[in-house]
Formats: sequence, C-alpha cells, structure tokens
Amino acid sequence: RLIFFPLKPDQFTPTYWIDMGAVAITTLAGATLIQHLSDNAIFSGFLPFLKGVSLLGWAVGTWWIPLIVLLEVWRFRAPSISLNYNPQRWSMVFPLGMYTVCTWRLSEALQMPALQLIARGFIYLALVGWGLTFLGMCLGMFRPGVAHDASQATPGRS
Repeated sequence: RLIFFPLKPDQFTPTYWIDMGAVAITTLAGATLIQHLSDNAIFSGFLPFLKGVSLLGWAVGTWWIPLIVLLEVWRFRAPSISLNYNPQRWSMVFPLGMYTVCTWRLSEALQMPALQLIARGFIYLALVGWGLTFLGMCLGMFRPGVAHDASQATPGRS
C-alpha cells in the first residue's frame, strides 16, 4: 500500500508499527529455534537456513524503523494531525520492545555481540515510548471535553 497508492497523513496510523513488530516476532522465533536445534542432529541441516531467514527478518525490521519514523514525522507536519493521545499509540510500544528482545536473542543465537549494543540502546527507546504513551493516556483521561469513546479511537473508520 505504501508503494502503490498515494498516502494522506491521516491514513498513516500507528498500526503500521505492527508490521515491524511482526518481523521482530519472526526473528525471535528463528533465534529461539537456532538456539534449541543446534544440539539436534536431525534438524542441524536447517540451521543455515534458519540463520539466514532470521537475519533477513531482523534486517527488514531494522530497515522498517527509520521508514516509519520518517512517516510519523511527515504525518505530524500536516495541520489536521495533532499530538493528542490516541489508543492506537499503544500499537507502537509493543513492536519497540519486541525489536529489542529479538535483537538481543539473535545476537546470542548467532554469537554476534555487536547486536547487543543495538538492543541495549533500543531498550531505552522502548521505555521512553512506553512512558510517553502512558503519560499521554493519563493526561488524556483528565482533559475536560475529550471523548473517551472507543469508537473514536480510529478516525475515519466505522
């Protein structure tokens, strides 16, 4: 959709972060399999494939992050988009944490300690993302005149 159709700022929602989270989950699954199948003679032939697919998944997730960050910046430059709390913001928090975990586990599975440096930095980004989202939720609950109806969580959709 991002490649083939024009995108308006209000159409780019925080749920696009879920795509990065899905790749991170795939990477975590691959790293877990690598760690547990390395001792098994029957499945050891799959290890090169698992390592390649897991590293590819991690690379795709890593590539996805700057793209969606740039799209977020582009989105908020539009005058019709505000920084007010929206429950969809929580869909950004899980992928950031999952990327941190998958990067750490992949570094262990592939014996690539350099990836742990990325995970160590990303844990702070994930915590800041969680904290800002939580703060926005708390402030949004106490703002007078703000509707707290779940039907308003996704503008433009019914």
